[in-house]
Amino acid sequence: MPIYIWKGINAHGEKRKGQIEALDEAGVRAHLKRLRIEETSIKEKPKDLLENVKFLRPKVTGKDLVVFTRQLSTMVDAGLPLVQCLQILAKQQDNPTFKEMLLAIQADVETGTTLADSMRKHSKVFDSLYCNMIEAGELGGILDTILQRLAAFKEKSMALQKRIKGAMTYPAICLAICILVLAVILIFVVPVFDKMFKDFGAALPAPTQMVVNMSNFVTSYWYIVIGGGFLVVTVIKKYYKTEAGRLQIDQLLLWAPVVGDLIRKVAVSKFTRTLSTMLQSGVPILDALDVVARTAGNKVIERAISRVAAAISEGRPIAEPLEESQVFPPMVVQMINVGESVGALDTMLAKIADFYDEEVDQAVDNLTAMIEPFMMVFLGGVIGGLVVAMYLPIFQIAAVVS
Repeated sequence: MPIYIWKGINAHGEKRKGQIEALDEAGVRAHLKRLRIEETSIKEKPKDLLENVKFLRPKVTGKDLVVFTRQLSTMVDAGLPLVQCLQILAKQQDNPTFKEMLLAIQADVETGTTLADSMRKHSKVFDSLYCNMIEAGELGGILDTILQRLAAFKEKSMALQKRIKGAMTYPAICLAICILVLAVILIFVVPVFDKMFKDFGAALPAPTQMVVNMSNFVTSYWYIVIGGGFLVVTVIKKYYKTEAGRLQIDQLLLWAPVVGDLIRKVAVSKFTRTLSTMLQSGVPILDALDVVARTAGNKVIERAISRVAAAISEGRPIAEPLEESQVFPPMVVQMINVGESVGALDTMLAKIADFYDEEVDQAVDNLTAMIEPFMMVFLGGVIGGLVVAMYLPIFQIAAVVS
Protein backbone atom coordinates (compact mmCIF):
# COMPACT_ATOMS: atom_id res chain seq x y z
CA MET A 1 0.00 0.00 0.00
CA PRO A 2 1.17 3.55 -0.68
CA ILE A 3 2.34 5.81 2.14
CA TYR A 4 0.78 9.28 2.49
CA ILE A 5 2.30 12.30 4.25
CA TRP A 6 -0.32 14.50 5.92
CA LYS A 7 -0.47 17.81 7.75
CA GLY A 8 -3.38 19.11 9.77
CA ILE A 9 -4.73 20.96 12.81
CA ASN A 10 -6.19 19.16 15.81
CA ALA A 11 -9.16 20.20 17.98
CA HIS A 12 -6.92 22.46 20.11
CA GLY A 13 -5.67 24.39 17.09
CA GLU A 14 -2.22 22.76 17.16
CA LYS A 15 -0.42 21.85 13.95
CA ARG A 16 0.23 18.14 13.47
CA LYS A 17 1.89 16.06 10.74
CA GLY A 18 2.73 12.43 10.07
CA GLN A 19 2.54 9.60 7.59
CA ILE A 20 0.22 6.62 7.20
CA GLU A 21 -0.29 3.64 4.92
CA ALA A 22 -3.65 3.70 3.15
CA LEU A 23 -5.29 2.55 -0.05
CA ASP A 24 -6.04 6.11 -1.17
CA GLU A 25 -6.45 9.68 0.09
CA ALA A 26 -10.02 8.95 1.21
CA GLY A 27 -8.66 6.40 3.66
CA VAL A 28 -6.23 8.99 5.04
CA ARG A 29 -9.07 11.55 5.49
CA ALA A 30 -11.19 8.95 7.30
CA HIS A 31 -8.31 8.18 9.64
CA LEU A 32 -7.69 11.87 10.39
CA LYS A 33 -11.39 12.42 10.98
CA ARG A 34 -11.38 9.70 13.64
CA LEU A 35 -8.46 11.53 15.28
CA ARG A 36 -10.42 14.82 15.08
CA ILE A 37 -7.75 16.38 12.88
CA GLU A 38 -8.65 18.73 10.04
CA GLU A 39 -6.27 18.01 7.18
CA THR A 40 -4.48 20.85 5.43
CA SER A 41 -2.29 18.77 3.13
CA ILE A 42 -2.22 15.15 1.98
CA LYS A 43 0.26 13.86 -0.58
CA GLU A 44 1.71 10.51 -1.48
CA LYS A 45 5.24 9.88 -0.27
CA PRO A 46 7.73 9.74 -3.17
CA LYS A 47 8.95 6.26 -3.94
CA ASP A 48 12.59 5.33 -3.57
CA LEU A 49 14.15 5.05 -7.03
CA LEU A 50 16.00 1.90 -5.98
CA GLU A 51 13.11 0.08 -4.34
CA ASN A 52 12.28 -1.82 -7.54
CA VAL A 53 15.88 -2.96 -8.07
CA LYS A 54 15.64 -6.47 -6.63
CA PHE A 55 19.31 -7.14 -5.87
CA LEU A 56 19.57 -3.85 -3.91
CA ARG A 57 16.58 -4.59 -1.69
CA PRO A 58 17.24 -6.18 1.71
CA LYS A 59 16.61 -9.92 1.91
CA VAL A 60 14.40 -11.59 4.47
CA THR A 61 16.77 -13.32 6.90
CA GLY A 62 16.18 -16.43 8.95
CA LYS A 63 16.14 -14.27 12.07
CA ASP A 64 13.34 -12.13 10.60
CA LEU A 65 11.31 -15.27 9.94
CA VAL A 66 11.87 -16.71 13.42
CA VAL A 67 10.89 -13.46 15.17
CA PHE A 68 7.78 -13.16 12.97
CA THR A 69 6.79 -16.76 13.68
CA ARG A 70 7.13 -16.40 17.45
CA GLN A 71 5.23 -13.10 17.53
CA LEU A 72 2.44 -14.47 15.34
CA SER A 73 2.19 -17.52 17.60
CA THR A 74 1.83 -15.31 20.71
CA MET A 75 -0.85 -13.14 19.07
CA VAL A 76 -2.86 -16.10 17.75
CA ASP A 77 -2.66 -17.77 21.17
CA ALA A 78 -3.97 -14.53 22.74
CA GLY A 79 -7.07 -14.73 20.51
CA LEU A 80 -6.36 -11.85 18.11
CA PRO A 81 -7.85 -12.19 14.60
CA LEU A 82 -5.33 -13.38 12.02
CA VAL A 83 -5.77 -10.32 9.79
CA GLN A 84 -5.13 -7.98 12.71
CA CYS A 85 -2.04 -10.00 13.70
CA LEU A 86 -0.59 -9.68 10.21
CA GLN A 87 -1.38 -5.96 10.11
CA ILE A 88 0.35 -5.29 13.44
CA LEU A 89 3.41 -7.35 12.51
CA ALA A 90 3.68 -5.63 9.12
CA LYS A 91 3.57 -2.16 10.70
CA GLN A 92 6.36 -2.91 13.16
CA GLN A 93 8.54 -4.65 10.55
CA ASP A 94 11.80 -2.79 9.81
CA ASN A 95 12.68 -4.84 6.73
CA PRO A 96 10.80 -3.18 3.81
CA THR A 97 10.88 -6.36 1.72
CA PHE A 98 9.33 -8.44 4.48
CA LYS A 99 6.87 -5.66 5.32
CA GLU A 100 5.58 -5.57 1.75
CA MET A 101 5.28 -9.35 1.77
CA LEU A 102 3.27 -9.40 5.01
CA LEU A 103 0.92 -6.72 3.69
CA ALA A 104 0.33 -8.80 0.56
CA ILE A 105 -0.39 -11.87 2.72
CA GLN A 106 -2.77 -9.81 4.87
CA ALA A 107 -4.64 -8.64 1.76
CA ASP A 108 -4.97 -12.25 0.53
CA VAL A 109 -6.23 -13.48 3.92
CA GLU A 110 -8.79 -10.66 3.99
CA THR A 111 -10.22 -11.93 0.70
CA GLY A 112 -10.71 -15.42 2.16
CA THR A 113 -7.46 -17.14 1.12
CA THR A 114 -5.95 -19.44 3.73
CA LEU A 115 -2.73 -18.34 5.42
CA ALA A 116 -0.84 -21.33 3.97
CA ASP A 117 -1.93 -20.59 0.39
CA SER A 118 -1.08 -16.89 0.85
CA MET A 119 2.40 -17.80 2.04
CA ARG A 120 2.94 -20.22 -0.86
CA LYS A 121 2.96 -17.19 -3.19
CA HIS A 122 6.22 -16.14 -1.47
CA SER A 123 8.11 -19.43 -1.68
CA LYS A 124 11.56 -17.82 -1.39
CA VAL A 125 10.79 -16.96 2.25
CA PHE A 126 8.10 -19.48 3.22
CA ASP A 127 9.33 -22.87 1.97
CA SER A 128 7.18 -25.96 1.44
CA LEU A 129 7.92 -27.22 4.95
CA TYR A 130 6.69 -23.97 6.50
CA CYS A 131 3.55 -23.79 4.35
CA ASN A 132 2.59 -27.45 4.84
CA MET A 133 2.87 -27.12 8.61
CA ILE A 134 0.82 -23.91 8.58
CA GLU A 135 -1.82 -25.72 6.53
CA ALA A 136 -1.87 -28.60 9.05
CA GLY A 137 -2.22 -26.09 11.88
CA GLU A 138 -5.13 -24.31 10.20
CA LEU A 139 -6.95 -27.57 9.49
CA GLY A 140 -6.38 -28.89 13.01
CA GLY A 141 -7.15 -25.63 14.79
CA ILE A 142 -3.75 -25.58 16.47
CA LEU A 143 -2.06 -22.80 14.50
CA ASP A 144 -0.44 -21.27 17.60
CA THR A 145 1.15 -24.61 18.59
CA ILE A 146 2.37 -25.21 15.04
CA LEU A 147 3.92 -21.74 14.92
CA GLN A 148 5.79 -22.41 18.17
CA ARG A 149 7.15 -25.68 16.76
CA LEU A 150 8.13 -23.93 13.54
CA ALA A 151 10.01 -21.22 15.42
CA ALA A 152 11.88 -23.80 17.51
CA PHE A 153 12.69 -25.84 14.40
CA LYS A 154 13.97 -22.80 12.49
CA GLU A 155 16.13 -21.72 15.43
CA LYS A 156 17.78 -25.14 15.69
CA SER A 157 18.33 -25.26 11.91
CA MET A 158 19.93 -21.81 11.97
CA ALA A 159 22.18 -22.81 14.88
CA LEU A 160 23.32 -25.90 12.95
CA GLN A 161 24.07 -23.89 9.80
CA LYS A 162 25.93 -21.26 11.80
CA ARG A 163 28.03 -23.94 13.46
CA ILE A 164 29.05 -25.49 10.12
CA LYS A 165 29.76 -22.11 8.48
CA GLY A 166 31.90 -21.15 11.46
CA ALA A 167 33.96 -24.33 11.06
CA MET A 168 34.54 -23.61 7.35
CA THR A 169 35.54 -19.97 7.90
CA TYR A 170 39.05 -20.67 9.23
CA PRO A 171 40.26 -22.91 6.37
CA ALA A 172 38.70 -20.54 3.81
CA ILE A 173 40.60 -17.58 5.29
CA CYS A 174 43.85 -19.59 5.42
CA LEU A 175 43.45 -20.65 1.80
CA ALA A 176 42.76 -17.06 0.72
CA ILE A 177 45.86 -15.84 2.56
CA CYS A 178 47.93 -18.61 0.96
CA ILE A 179 46.78 -17.63 -2.54
CA LEU A 180 47.45 -13.94 -1.82
CA VAL A 181 50.96 -14.62 -0.49
CA LEU A 182 51.76 -16.86 -3.46
CA ALA A 183 50.56 -14.19 -5.89
CA VAL A 184 52.71 -11.49 -4.21
CA ILE A 185 55.80 -13.73 -4.23
CA LEU A 186 55.37 -14.84 -7.85
CA ILE A 187 54.51 -11.38 -9.23
CA PHE A 188 56.78 -9.08 -7.22
CA VAL A 189 59.51 -11.05 -5.42
CA VAL A 190 60.58 -13.77 -7.86
CA PRO A 191 61.23 -11.37 -10.83
CA VAL A 192 63.77 -9.49 -8.66
CA PHE A 193 65.62 -12.73 -7.93
CA ASP A 194 65.31 -13.80 -11.58
CA LYS A 195 67.09 -10.63 -12.74
CA MET A 196 69.85 -11.21 -10.20
CA PHE A 197 70.25 -14.86 -11.25
CA LYS A 198 70.59 -13.88 -14.93
CA ASP A 199 73.53 -11.65 -14.02
CA PHE A 200 75.30 -14.70 -12.55
CA GLY A 201 75.14 -16.45 -15.94
CA ALA A 202 75.01 -19.93 -14.37
CA ALA A 203 72.35 -22.60 -14.82
CA LEU A 204 69.72 -22.53 -12.09
CA PRO A 205 68.76 -25.54 -9.93
CA ALA A 206 65.64 -27.37 -11.08
CA PRO A 207 63.37 -26.15 -8.20
CA THR A 208 64.47 -22.54 -8.75
CA GLN A 209 63.94 -22.77 -12.52
CA MET A 210 60.48 -24.21 -11.93
CA VAL A 211 59.51 -21.29 -9.67
CA VAL A 212 60.93 -18.76 -12.15
CA ASN A 213 58.97 -20.34 -15.02
CA MET A 214 55.82 -20.24 -12.91
CA SER A 215 56.42 -16.57 -12.11
CA ASN A 216 57.00 -15.71 -15.78
CA PHE A 217 53.79 -17.47 -16.77
CA VAL A 218 51.70 -15.73 -14.08
CA THR A 219 53.06 -12.26 -14.87
CA SER A 220 52.76 -12.72 -18.65
CA TYR A 221 49.45 -14.58 -18.78
CA TRP A 222 47.68 -13.42 -15.61
CA TYR A 223 44.43 -13.02 -17.52
CA ILE A 224 44.55 -16.72 -18.48
CA VAL A 225 45.11 -17.71 -14.83
CA ILE A 226 42.19 -15.60 -13.58
CA GLY A 227 39.95 -16.50 -16.51
CA GLY A 228 40.80 -20.19 -16.15
CA GLY A 229 39.89 -20.10 -12.47
CA PHE A 230 36.53 -18.51 -13.20
CA LEU A 231 35.96 -20.98 -16.06
CA VAL A 232 36.63 -24.00 -13.84
CA VAL A 233 34.26 -22.69 -11.14
CA THR A 234 31.57 -21.91 -13.73
CA VAL A 235 31.84 -25.35 -15.37
CA ILE A 236 31.58 -27.10 -11.99
CA LYS A 237 28.52 -25.00 -11.06
CA LYS A 238 26.86 -25.72 -14.42
CA TYR A 239 27.60 -29.42 -14.09
CA TYR A 240 26.26 -29.48 -10.53
CA LYS A 241 22.96 -28.05 -11.75
CA THR A 242 22.42 -31.09 -13.97
CA GLU A 243 20.77 -34.21 -12.55
CA ALA A 244 23.74 -36.49 -13.22
CA GLY A 245 26.30 -33.89 -12.10
CA ARG A 246 24.61 -33.19 -8.80
CA LEU A 247 24.19 -36.90 -8.08
CA GLN A 248 27.85 -37.63 -8.83
CA ILE A 249 29.26 -34.69 -6.86
CA ASP A 250 26.96 -35.32 -3.89
CA GLN A 251 27.99 -38.98 -3.93
CA LEU A 252 31.67 -38.01 -3.85
CA LEU A 253 31.07 -35.56 -1.01
CA LEU A 254 29.09 -38.12 0.97
CA TRP A 255 31.84 -40.75 0.78
CA ALA A 256 34.76 -38.33 1.13
CA PRO A 257 37.01 -38.97 4.16
CA VAL A 258 36.29 -36.85 7.27
CA VAL A 259 34.05 -34.35 5.42
CA GLY A 260 31.69 -37.11 4.26
CA ASP A 261 31.05 -38.21 7.85
CA LEU A 262 30.09 -34.66 8.80
CA ILE A 263 27.78 -34.33 5.78
CA ARG A 264 26.09 -37.63 6.64
CA LYS A 265 25.52 -36.63 10.26
CA VAL A 266 24.12 -33.24 9.23
CA ALA A 267 21.79 -34.99 6.78
CA VAL A 268 20.54 -37.45 9.41
CA SER A 269 19.97 -34.63 11.91
CA LYS A 270 18.10 -32.54 9.35
CA PHE A 271 16.02 -35.51 8.12
CA THR A 272 14.94 -36.68 11.57
CA ARG A 273 14.31 -33.16 12.91
CA THR A 274 12.21 -32.10 9.93
CA LEU A 275 10.21 -35.33 9.75
CA SER A 276 9.59 -35.31 13.51
CA THR A 277 8.36 -31.72 13.46
CA MET A 278 6.01 -32.36 10.55
CA LEU A 279 4.59 -35.60 12.00
CA GLN A 280 4.00 -33.92 15.38
CA SER A 281 2.13 -31.16 13.54
CA GLY A 282 -0.24 -33.62 11.89
CA VAL A 283 1.18 -33.63 8.37
CA PRO A 284 0.61 -37.03 6.63
CA ILE A 285 3.80 -39.07 6.45
CA LEU A 286 3.90 -39.27 2.64
CA ASP A 287 3.52 -35.48 2.32
CA ALA A 288 6.12 -35.02 5.04
CA LEU A 289 8.61 -37.32 3.29
CA ASP A 290 8.05 -35.48 0.01
CA VAL A 291 8.92 -32.17 1.67
CA VAL A 292 11.89 -33.68 3.54
CA ALA A 293 13.27 -35.15 0.31
CA ARG A 294 13.09 -31.80 -1.51
CA THR A 295 14.85 -30.02 1.36
CA ALA A 296 17.52 -32.69 1.97
CA GLY A 297 20.30 -30.70 0.27
CA ASN A 298 21.98 -33.85 -1.06
CA LYS A 299 20.78 -35.70 -4.17
CA VAL A 300 21.80 -39.14 -2.88
CA ILE A 301 19.84 -38.65 0.33
CA GLU A 302 16.94 -37.11 -1.59
CA ARG A 303 16.69 -40.25 -3.75
CA ALA A 304 16.89 -42.49 -0.70
CA ILE A 305 14.03 -40.63 1.01
CA SER A 306 11.96 -40.74 -2.18
CA ARG A 307 12.41 -44.53 -2.31
CA VAL A 308 11.31 -44.70 1.33
CA ALA A 309 8.12 -42.78 0.47
CA ALA A 310 7.44 -45.12 -2.47
CA ALA A 311 7.91 -48.17 -0.22
CA ILE A 312 5.56 -46.77 2.45
CA SER A 313 2.88 -46.13 -0.20
CA GLU A 314 3.10 -49.86 -0.98
CA GLY A 315 2.43 -50.72 2.66
CA ARG A 316 5.99 -51.43 3.83
CA PRO A 317 7.34 -50.09 7.17
CA ILE A 318 9.68 -47.11 7.05
CA ALA A 319 12.70 -48.90 8.54
CA GLU A 320 13.10 -51.46 5.73
CA PRO A 321 13.70 -49.05 2.81
CA LEU A 322 15.89 -46.88 5.07
CA GLU A 323 18.14 -49.87 5.72
CA GLU A 324 18.20 -50.82 2.02
CA SER A 325 19.35 -47.32 1.04
CA GLN A 326 22.65 -47.83 2.96
CA VAL A 327 22.75 -44.09 3.54
CA PHE A 328 21.47 -43.96 7.10
CA PRO A 329 23.49 -45.51 9.97
CA PRO A 330 22.21 -48.84 11.41
CA MET A 331 21.52 -47.24 14.80
CA VAL A 332 19.15 -44.71 13.19
CA VAL A 333 17.32 -47.47 11.31
CA GLN A 334 16.90 -49.56 14.45
CA MET A 335 15.64 -46.65 16.55
CA ILE A 336 13.14 -45.69 13.84
CA ASN A 337 12.01 -49.32 13.67
CA VAL A 338 11.40 -49.35 17.44
CA GLY A 339 9.58 -46.00 17.33
CA GLU A 340 7.35 -47.16 14.49
CA SER A 341 6.53 -50.47 16.20
CA VAL A 342 5.42 -48.77 19.45
CA GLY A 343 3.54 -45.96 17.69
CA ALA A 344 5.90 -43.18 18.79
CA LEU A 345 7.76 -42.48 15.57
CA ASP A 346 7.69 -38.67 15.95
CA THR A 347 9.10 -38.86 19.50
CA MET A 348 11.85 -41.30 18.46
CA LEU A 349 12.80 -39.10 15.51
CA ALA A 350 13.12 -36.10 17.84
CA LYS A 351 15.44 -38.11 20.13
CA ILE A 352 17.58 -39.15 17.15
CA ALA A 353 17.75 -35.51 16.01
CA ASP A 354 18.90 -34.37 19.47
CA PHE A 355 21.56 -37.10 19.53
CA TYR A 356 22.86 -36.23 16.06
CA ASP A 357 22.92 -32.52 16.85
CA GLU A 358 25.50 -33.38 19.51
CA GLU A 359 27.28 -35.67 17.04
CA VAL A 360 27.47 -32.83 14.52
CA ASP A 361 28.91 -30.48 17.16
CA GLN A 362 31.56 -33.09 18.01
CA ALA A 363 32.34 -33.73 14.33
CA VAL A 364 32.71 -30.00 13.68
CA ASP A 365 35.09 -29.66 16.65
CA ASN A 366 37.15 -32.63 15.42
CA LEU A 367 37.26 -31.24 11.88
CA THR A 368 38.34 -27.81 13.12
CA ALA A 369 41.03 -29.33 15.34
CA MET A 370 42.35 -31.36 12.41
CA ILE A 371 42.20 -28.57 9.83
CA GLU A 372 44.22 -26.07 11.89
CA PRO A 373 47.54 -28.01 11.96
CA PHE A 374 46.98 -29.22 8.38
CA MET A 375 46.59 -25.66 7.10
CA MET A 376 49.65 -24.52 9.06
CA VAL A 377 51.75 -27.33 7.57
CA PHE A 378 50.37 -26.61 4.09
CA LEU A 379 51.07 -22.87 4.32
CA GLY A 380 54.51 -23.44 5.76
CA GLY A 381 55.36 -26.09 3.16
CA VAL A 382 54.26 -24.02 0.16
CA ILE A 383 55.80 -20.70 1.22
CA GLY A 384 58.87 -22.36 2.75
CA GLY A 385 59.40 -24.37 -0.44
CA LEU A 386 59.32 -21.19 -2.54
CA VAL A 387 61.79 -19.43 -0.27
CA VAL A 388 64.20 -22.38 -0.30
CA ALA A 389 63.93 -22.67 -4.09
CA MET A 390 64.83 -19.00 -4.51
CA TYR A 391 67.81 -19.20 -2.15
CA LEU A 392 69.31 -22.41 -3.58
CA PRO A 393 71.45 -20.54 -6.18
CA ILE A 394 72.72 -18.20 -3.49
CA PHE A 395 73.73 -21.18 -1.34
CA GLN A 396 75.57 -22.69 -4.35
CA ILE A 397 77.43 -19.43 -5.02
CA ALA A 398 78.45 -19.22 -1.36
CA ALA A 399 79.74 -22.80 -1.49
CA VAL A 400 81.77 -22.08 -4.65
CA VAL A 401 83.25 -18.87 -3.18
CA SER A 402 84.20 -20.62 0.04
